[in-house]
Amino acid sequence: MQEFTGVWVRDPRIQKEDFWHAYMDYEICIHTNSLAFTKKSSCVRRRFSEFVWLRKKLQENAQLILQLPKLPPKNLFFSLNNARQIGTRMDGLRTFLEVVVHSPVFLSDSCLHLFLQSQLSVKKMEACAEGRSRYTVSEAILSYGSGIKRFDSDSEENLEEEDGIHCESE
Repeated sequence: MQEFTGVWVRDPRIQKEDFWHAYMDYEICIHTNSLAFTKKSSCVRRRFSEFVWLRKKLQENAQLILQLPKLPPKNLFFSLNNARQIGTRMDGLRTFLEVVVHSPVFLSDSCLHLFLQSQLSVKKMEACAEGRSRYTVSEAILSYGSGIKRFDSDSEENLEEEDGIHCESE
């Protein structure tokens, strides 16, 4: 059987931090039969700045073995209400992820797996990938990854308390 990994970037949503600050996040879904992935199907929500973090981490960890694809350019005039800009950005993010998930070098990076299959924040993904948490990458994915449910940061904290899993770095 041939391996496959499908990646979708969809369902853009505006998240309001307060009256003046908002950002767009996107649902990232993967479906695969690859042995490299802990879960065969998962969906998480990520914002553009988290993609920037992932690209930086992958580049650091690959140590210039491979050239990473570019992310869509950051647009200072990006409008949360411009469907064309949002669609173009989602296409660019999907293209980036498709290249990454089909590269054996990047597939061995735990930051990629945490990004795609856990609800952890950037700070907690870094701690977990660096071994500074009480849980392994696989445990984080199995505990926090969601195939159907979607969790916000408050839910993430509740899951940690319920499961008895706490990040030592905080």
